[in-house]
Amino acid sequence: MNVFQGRTLSWRLLDEIIEVALHREPCNEIGSTTLEEMEQLGRLLEGRSPSARALIFYSEIPAGFSAGADLRESYKRVQGLTASQRTTGIREFLERIHRVFNLIDAAPLVTVAATHGVVFGGGFELALTCDMIVADRTARFCFPELRLGLIPGFGGIPRLKRDLGNGLVRDLLLTGRSINAAKAAGVGLVSQLVGEGQALRAARSIAAQACKFDPKAASVAKGFIKSIPYDELHQEIALFCDLFNRPAVDAALRKFVESGVVQPYLP
Repeated sequence: MNVFQGRTLSWRLLDEIIEVALHREPCNEIGSTTLEEMEQLGRLLEGRSPSARALIFYSEIPAGFSAGADLRESYKRVQGLTASQRTTGIREFLERIHRVFNLIDAAPLVTVAATHGVVFGGGFELALTCDMIVADRTARFCFPELRLGLIPGFGGIPRLKRDLGNGLVRDLLLTGRSINAAKAAGVGLVSQLVGEGQALRAARSIAAQACKFDPKAASVAKGFIKSIPYDELHQEIALFCDLFNRPAVDAALRKFVESGVVQPYLP
């Protein structure tokens, strides 16, 4: 499938590059529909066309790359369920999203996230699956989950630990603060910092350059330098599920859902 048009994301294969556009208002929140369409992308990657050499994620939403998980949907989904049913449901969702993110992480393609604006929570975690992150100057990166009594659940902690020093990981995780694109570039999280509105153009340039080289050598090099922390990813799911059923989390999510602000917990 060289072209796909979904409700929350779309993709096309053009000149050896798969471009995945995120386009769910208000800011690409990742819920059940997005997950289903990402699973279709995962199947594409598993049985990919030999002509595909690179992949780019970008957002068509002005507010940013992605604000993360659709917490309103998550809260409504578990209402009226027993604690056991809630845990089973959230675990199944996390296992599905981890499987897709792991496929993206391990894909024998050069993958690039072209980011701007909000790159928070699950959106940040999606960007971390990619080999490189390009950011325009409006981009801000954050893990706000502790504000809700949770931890990142889409694989963010193990992947950020893999890519950066523990000092910044602890800062982002334990304070919930965001960092701007310049700081992200300074610590090596972002491989290229560009002007506002230029991230996709830069990502396309990176992908085109990567396509010039032998695909087998590129795949071997990627596998050698980018290990996937599967054990820690499994542990993250277990920890998230343990936290999710606490009354404090339920109260925080209820406050979030009842708020008229799109993302009231954001710093």
